Amino acid sequence: MDDKPPEDQNDNVPFRDVVGFVRQLSHDLRNHLNAAELQSVFISEIAADAELKAEIKRLREMISTLGTVLQKLSADLGQIKLTSMPYGASDFVEDLRIKIAQEFPQENAAITWDLQLDDSAFDVDPQLLQQAFIELFRNAFQHDRGQGAIAVTAKIGNGQFVFTLSEPKTQFELSTENWGHEPFRKVGRSHYGLGLNRARSIMGAHNGELRARYDSATSTLVTTISLPLSQKRS
Repeated sequence: MDDKPPEDQNDNVPFRDVVGFVRQLSHDLRNHLNAAELQSVFISEIAADAELKAEIKRLREMISTLGTVLQKLSADLGQIKLTSMPYGASDFVEDLRIKIAQEFPQENAAITWDLQLDDSAFDVDPQLLQQAFIELFRNAFQHDRGQGAIAVTAKIGNGQFVFTLSEPKTQFELSTENWGHEPFRKVGRSHYGLGLNRARSIMGAHNGELRARYDSATSTLVTTISLPLSQKRS
């Protein structure tokens, strides 16, 4: 007798249906949080005790934090809609360096930059593209970071802007074959495995490519982004 359980028909739910469900659930929960926020405001207004007011303030902060998490979750699952404009590759990297220093002030000193750029430009959505790059740096700082610098190389070649991020790892056992194509692969507290997938989607929307390989000899994860150039600025 075959003891194998029957196949669960829910195992192959299309990803677009999962996205629709999560976004609707997030929307519904945020509506409930908004109602709770309004109720807490009312209670704070009628409360006379200072200690109670302080506790209500903390409660409102917790509600706000949860609302922000749900909003980001919806955004990570959202469709990529570009608002493109001509942008110098060197200008983009310089703006990215400033943003990285702001986002990661303590870790920023661990980055080495090797820039081999000219006056080439590309047509990009600067805000979305910057978000994608920041996600890659965030992952580098948070996941099994090893000793040593995080090395960045940005160069122009064969009509492309090529950006390479090399990060030392204390351990790495994941496959890079479908890197960025597997949402929810690694989840944890307030992390749902969507950042890398969204970064890859943003690169793809720019007709670019994101790929990764792990160099076991040097214990280094090497991520490479390639984006097509438009033309040199006059």
